Amino acid sequence: MPVDPKLQAILDAEKALGNPPVEQLTPQQLRSGAAQHIASFQPIADHTGVTMEARILVQGGHSIPARIYTPPGEAPFPIAVLFHSGGWVTGSLDTHEPYCRAFATAAKAVVVSVDYRLAPEHRFPAALEDCTDATLWVLAHTAELKGTPEQVFIGGDSAGGTLATTVALLLRDRKVLPHLAGQILLYPATAYYDPPTTSYLENSEGYGLTRKAMIWYWDMYLNDRSEATNPLVAPLLAPDLANLPPAFVVTAQYDVLRDEGDAYANRLTEAGVEVTHLYVKGVNHGFAASAKEFPYLDQAHTVLRALADWITAIQQQSTSKLQLGSSSSSSSSRRF
Repeated sequence: MPVDPKLQAILDAEKALGNPPVEQLTPQQLRSGAAQHIASFQPIADHTGVTMEARILVQGGHSIPARIYTPPGEAPFPIAVLFHSGGWVTGSLDTHEPYCRAFATAAKAVVVSVDYRLAPEHRFPAALEDCTDATLWVLAHTAELKGTPEQVFIGGDSAGGTLATTVALLLRDRKVLPHLAGQILLYPATAYYDPPTTSYLENSEGYGLTRKAMIWYWDMYLNDRSEATNPLVAPLLAPDLANLPPAFVVTAQYDVLRDEGDAYANRLTEAGVEVTHLYVKGVNHGFAASAKEFPYLDQAHTVLRALADWITAIQQQSTSKLQLGSSSSSSSSRRF
C-alpha cells in the first residue's frame, strides 16, 4: 500500500528543511539536531500522571544514567528496560522521553530508559555492555522499582532493538536467573548492510532512514568490518536462538531493515520461541517510537496498544504457569 498520508506529510516537511543527509553530518551535528527537535516537543497530556526519576545505575563497574518512569496505580508493575534508537550514534534519554511516558501509561509498566554510551566515541561493545549491566541492575532491584523479578522485559527501537536482542542472547548464554519475561523488538537491525536485502534496495531513500545513512551508522559503530559476523553485532547470525524469552517484533513496509527483522522473527519462531510479529503497512522506520512520528500516526498507537495487551497476556500466562505448573507456547503474525 502507499505511504500513509500523515507520514508523507511528515516526510515532506522534513525534506523541505533542506538539511544535509545523515552521512554528510558529524555525530555532534546529528545529536544537536535531535536535541533541538525534542526541546520544541509539546508534552502529551494523557501521560502526565507518569512520574519520572533520574538515576545512576551502578553495575559491573559502570555508572549508567537512566530515567525511571512509574505509572499511577497499584504495584506490583511489570518492568520494561528500554534502549533508545539512533544508530548507536545519537538518541538520548530526552529523545525518547515522550515514548517512555506513553509506554508506561499504555502498558501500566515501570519503564527504565537507559542512556548507554554512544559511538564513535565508544564503539562496540560499549553500548552492549551498558545495556547488559543496566538489565542486570534492574533484575537485582525489582522490589525497589515496584515490580517482581519474573516480570522484567527488555526492548528497544532500531539500534535499541538490536541491543535488546543481543542482551537477551547474552543473558541466556550466561544462564542469568530469573529469565526475562519478554523482548520487545521494534524494527531492529539484525544483520550487517552487506550484502543488501531487498528492503535495503527498495527503500534506499525517500522514507526517512536511507541505505547510505545505515551504512554510515554501521561504520560509526564497529571498530572494523570483521566484527560484522559477530552474533552480538548481527544477531541473525546467531547459530542458536532457542530458549530465548517471548518476542514482540514489529517491522515496517517502507524500512530498509524490514527484511532482516522479518527474518529474525521467523528464525525465533523456528527455534520454538513464542513470537508475536506485527508487519505494518504504509509506514517507515521510526514510526512506532520516534518523537517525530509516533505521536501523530494511528499505526503507532495501534502497535502500542497491541504491545500493552501482549505484556498483560505474558503476565497472565506467567501466573497460570505458576499456579498450574504447566507451560505453553504459540506464535502469531499480523499485518495491518
